[in-house]
Amino acid sequence: MIYTPLTKKALRLCFEAHKDQTDKTGIPYVFHPFHLAEQMTDEISTVCALLHDVVEDTDYTLEALSDMGFPAEVTEVLALLTHDPSVPYFDYVKALSVNLIAKQVKLADLAHNSDLSRMDEIDEWAIARTEKYQKAIAMLS
Repeated sequence: MIYTPLTKKALRLCFEAHKDQTDKTGIPYVFHPFHLAEQMTDEISTVCALLHDVVEDTDYTLEALSDMGFPAEVTEVLALLTHDPSVPYFDYVKALSVNLIAKQVKLADLAHNSDLSRMDEIDEWAIARTEKYQKAIAMLS
């Protein structure tokens, strides 16, 4: 993990935003963005990995993050990583591919979400989701 004042601010916000959430197997959700952040190589990508689901999965907005002092470079990436449900999934993936940091974070996200060993039960839904994510990985690779 890269520790700077900005990444520490993102760590605290990530924890606060996701502290009451769990993943599909009951594990605290916050471990997912922490896992992604561990793979990043610089301050901005680390911050984006930590915050990649904050706007999509909590009540925080991009404007609120900006007001908290997160720079435009971060909020622009987070805007790309936040999937608007009215946009078809693969159109969303294609749109975020124009930004190298968004692409790097999304690839890490897709890889982690495709890891079936995280699942307690591998059912048809899990297999279909993994196939969708593998197609997204191919688009971004």
